[in-house]
Amino acid sequence: MNVIIKEANLCGDVIIPPSKSLSHRAIIAASLANGESTIKNIMYSNDILATIEAMKSLGANIECFSDYVKIKGSKPKRINNIIDANESGSTIRFLIPIALTTDGFITFTGKNNLVNRPLDLFYEIFDKQNIKYDHPKDKFLPLNVYSKLKASDYYIRGDVSSQFITGLLFALPLLDGDSKIFITTNLESKGYVDLTLDILKKFGIDIINNNYESFIIKGNQEYKPMDYTVEGDYSQSAFFLVANMLGANINLLNMNKDSLQGDKKILEDIKSFGGNIIFDDNILKANGNPKGTTIDFSQSPDLGPALTVLAALSEGHSSFINAERLRIKECDRITSMAEEINKLGGKITELKDGMEIDGSILSGGIVSSHNDHRVAMSLSLIPIITKKELKILDAGCVSKSYPNYWSVYEKLGGVVEYEK
Repeated sequence: MNVIIKEANLCGDVIIPPSKSLSHRAIIAASLANGESTIKNIMYSNDILATIEAMKSLGANIECFSDYVKIKGSKPKRINNIIDANESGSTIRFLIPIALTTDGFITFTGKNNLVNRPLDLFYEIFDKQNIKYDHPKDKFLPLNVYSKLKASDYYIRGDVSSQFITGLLFALPLLDGDSKIFITTNLESKGYVDLTLDILKKFGIDIINNNYESFIIKGNQEYKPMDYTVEGDYSQSAFFLVANMLGANINLLNMNKDSLQGDKKILEDIKSFGGNIIFDDNILKANGNPKGTTIDFSQSPDLGPALTVLAALSEGHSSFINAERLRIKECDRITSMAEEINKLGGKITELKDGMEIDGSILSGGIVSSHNDHRVAMSLSLIPIITKKELKILDAGCVSKSYPNYWSVYEKLGGVVEYEK
């Protein structure tokens, strides 16, 4: 599906969707708990549905209602030997270790760019533990694994993706024996590890965190069921905060001022662009006249696309640094954002691990989402300030994380036409 944005005078209230990161984690923890849990405030994006189906494959009984799920969990047991992560990087990297707490052959699969997203850190573990596995030479999925993980000392890089560490933190407490995780490089995206540790604690799992350099995990622990409500997603709030900086007037509802989410860094980034943040009674908004700045993405790569649009439309020069992980998301977000914005008259220069961006006057035109939900939503913000018609190809990809994004855009005053 393509969309044509005719007008983008956005104004009003928007309930920010529940945190995808917390939704994944809560569903997994509840599915591993011996008993019944209710997880409230769930949005059934494609990624969350992938995790729900994956946990069903490992024995969880999950009933889905309009905006909550009831989960009867247990220790993992194989219901079938295929786990399909669809396009969800979180699902595949969380579920590989969890599934391998059980014996026997299993296949992990996915589609589109997920098959190209690295899994080397797990392969290194398999090699060390003499776990037999295989996958195609030219891609990472499908992955076949033939035996289970063992309690052990795990040495893992912290500068590739925290998702590998989260997967191990979920799985290792279930093993028969104690384990340690040693982080061999600087740990990036610490905020995501904090979310994992917080969820684990809530569901009864004890992890000792030695200043993010190592984690001590007792074996034979039991997840305890609980009811949990998912808070609003700071990575999704980024689009509306940037919209406000470009001239929209949107109140963001359902936000937790004390959130542990790493993407809460968007508030500091907006301030760095010269913006003002107003946070009153869980209602969040921003305003200001954006000016160029330097942004470090080592802890918050998902904020890259939205902030690229803000930088491209700001006064002056911006530098994006430590952003190499933007290249291994649903698409190469550095190349894709530079390519699409430059089509419209932008001045973006790619670097290996970032971008140099000069603010400029952009035009209307035709751009591509590159089948990336965050690219599509970010590009939709450009007409707020240009007042020019913009056509976004493959805009239906927002279903990955925000299925009703375009209807929300229209409710805020956007005028959108749809092409099949």
